[in-house]
Amino acid sequence: MEKPAQNTDAQNGQVQEATKASSDGSVCGYDSLHRLLSENLKPHLFQEVNRILLGLNRGKALETISLPESAKALSSGHNFDLQAFCFLADKELLREPRIVRVGLIQNSIALPTTAHFLDQKRAVFEKLRPIIDAAGAAGVNVLCLQEAWTMPFAFCTREKRWCEFAETVDGESTRFLQDFARVYNMVIISPILERDVNHGETLWNTAVVIGNNGNIIGKHRKNHIPRVGDFNESTYYMEGNTGHPVFETAFGKIAVNICYGRHHPLNWLAFGLNGAEIVFNPSATVGELSEPMWPIEARNAAIANSYFVGSINRVGTEVFPNPFTSGDGKPEHADFGHFYGSSHFSAPDASCTPSLSRHRDGLLISDMDLNLCRQIKDKWGFRMTARYELYADLLAQYLKPDFEPQVISDPLLHKKSP
Repeated sequence: MEKPAQNTDAQNGQVQEATKASSDGSVCGYDSLHRLLSENLKPHLFQEVNRILLGLNRGKALETISLPESAKALSSGHNFDLQAFCFLADKELLREPRIVRVGLIQNSIALPTTAHFLDQKRAVFEKLRPIIDAAGAAGVNVLCLQEAWTMPFAFCTREKRWCEFAETVDGESTRFLQDFARVYNMVIISPILERDVNHGETLWNTAVVIGNNGNIIGKHRKNHIPRVGDFNESTYYMEGNTGHPVFETAFGKIAVNICYGRHHPLNWLAFGLNGAEIVFNPSATVGELSEPMWPIEARNAAIANSYFVGSINRVGTEVFPNPFTSGDGKPEHADFGHFYGSSHFSAPDASCTPSLSRHRDGLLISDMDLNLCRQIKDKWGFRMTARYELYADLLAQYLKPDFEPQVISDPLLHKKSP
């Protein structure tokens, strides 16, 4: 039987349109996968898909938060994505709710990488000013910026001139954010390229934690440094030396798992063992490298460690003046690819928010009742049923030069045939 002719022209047109729409970093012309699904599925189908993809909080889909008109006006006036959701916990008899409002900012750079370094830095400051003001107007208590927010993500070009962006923990970017922290009574996490002047001008990938009174609470340095394709950052800094600190703030116990650390489950575990209730993961990663992992790893960490996770990724394609090569055989190129944004929150009960835009600046806000952390610990008992003594013994053995894996072979596996 002859098959009916297919409308190949129409199909080719659809493919071309999708490719064109995606070239700006969108998902076939939509800000995110969530919006693509919501606008193309019938409501009852989308509700079921949403349940599977994003989970349920206390048996229900996440509720949205109504934000002040002043925050909405800043969003529309400065063209950044603004979304807000609420994670609830069960009402307890012996504890009051511990609701904290948390924000994540994702953004592209403000000027081309060829501009004067000082102009680039100041332009990013001015670009973020209205977004931070929107967070303040919305009553955000804890705000986290993206990895190396003050500069282009130049760490894979291997050009040393980008080291000029490095600054001390109490440098210009910290002073800029301290004013916002004081005005809005807001804790701010500021990931920067740090210059340690007390230790021979050593550079670190560092998150500075600024208290709600404008004080510097402390810092954490990136524990895991990638050596994957373009992302060979050890040209600029090496593994951090600050351990897994948890910062007790006016709004809960927070930690910062910087970028590549999200691929290491024991890194997530260590912050949990130190008592973190919210762990932020400021990142800079591109679609070709990691996008399938992005919605999975942080959500799994939130589940396994019974805390909230805020995942932040920058947006845009940053083109550098001099082409460079990487260790994966690609010809020389002048950019790393598209930083796909998609910042989101994950909760210990396996629910998560929709993501921010894949290609626009954005501010994601979430109310979270920190009581949910203990409630999920009580329900699932992951901490109680873990066998840390077994893991500790294995790790101790693994670190020895004469370590042999615990493998029991089938005695017939290597038996020679007669």
